[in-house]
Amino acid sequence: MQYRRLGRTDIDVSVICLGTMTWGRQNTEAEAHQQLDMAIDAGINFIDAAEMYPVPPAEETYGRTEEIIGSWFARGAPRDRVILATKVVGRDDGRFGFLRGCNPRLNRQHIEAAIDGSLRRLRTDYVDLYQLHWPDRRTNNFGRLGYNHVPDDDAVPIAETLEVLGDLVKAGKVRMVGLSNETPWGVMEFLRVAERTGLPRVVSIQNPYNLLNRSFEVGLAEIAIREQVGLLAYSPLAMGVLTGKYIGDAKPEGARLTLFGDRMTRYNHWTGHKATERYVALAREHGLDPALMALAYVNSRPFVTSTIPGATKLDHIRTMIDSVGVTLPQTVIDGIDAIHREISNPCP
Repeated sequence: MQYRRLGRTDIDVSVICLGTMTWGRQNTEAEAHQQLDMAIDAGINFIDAAEMYPVPPAEETYGRTEEIIGSWFARGAPRDRVILATKVVGRDDGRFGFLRGCNPRLNRQHIEAAIDGSLRRLRTDYVDLYQLHWPDRRTNNFGRLGYNHVPDDDAVPIAETLEVLGDLVKAGKVRMVGLSNETPWGVMEFLRVAERTGLPRVVSIQNPYNLLNRSFEVGLAEIAIREQVGLLAYSPLAMGVLTGKYIGDAKPEGARLTLFGDRMTRYNHWTGHKATERYVALAREHGLDPALMALAYVNSRPFVTSTIPGATKLDHIRTMIDSVGVTLPQTVIDGIDAIHREISNPCP
């Protein structure tokens, strides 16, 4: 395993971070524990969760992923060997009213309730990295294109949110703070407020990044490098699409888009399929597993701190681990860039 520095801290995290969003819905507790054991044995020290997991979120499964991680710790798993990350949701405009019983906001009342709930489910006294799952203000995320400014937005001020996070750090409930599904302006504003007030400086940003969605490279990549707020790249396989398993309208049994395709459309449309066919063909032309090529590409980007693939099977964990040792030849990089120029960001 390889390790990289998390922000401006003295903490090193594994290049592969174990995603957990399937646990409690597609994976049982026992299967999740097997994945965790295999990951730790391979040197993965970074685990990412969220209060709303598993996905798709539902009232009957809300918080189950964190509970599964908590039961793993309770049975004697090494908490001191894990950099544990989780997230608090932002305003949801009624989509997830079951989260804490009302429309969540990134204010003191909701963040304090959320962290206490997460710590209870995780069966730990602290979270290493606490992330804002998405902004409280109305802005672009989750593939939304075309920015429509809302001048009278009643968003919780960033300074107010950061003050609450600072108090959690002082209380020892959180070690570091990070962002997710954030924009360039948002990252810079969090950094500006932290510098002005002495509140915690964000150490990372967790956004989507993969061969079908390289929009992070426009604006955010420069910030990630210059400000040392590295990317934690989620969906590096585009919900499994880049493995090639859905090519030809295939519907593998138990696969995410087979089960939830009507709710997960970001990577499930014809332009994404067209680009995927090209990337899969490129990989096979060079004798590479398409999943290994897609993961190795993300791992190799200089603005990436850690890559967050999810897994439903132990074979998926092995592929994640193997990807760390893959260095793509320049001919493959050139081929990837040629496809990207022809079909740029088909699934932003």
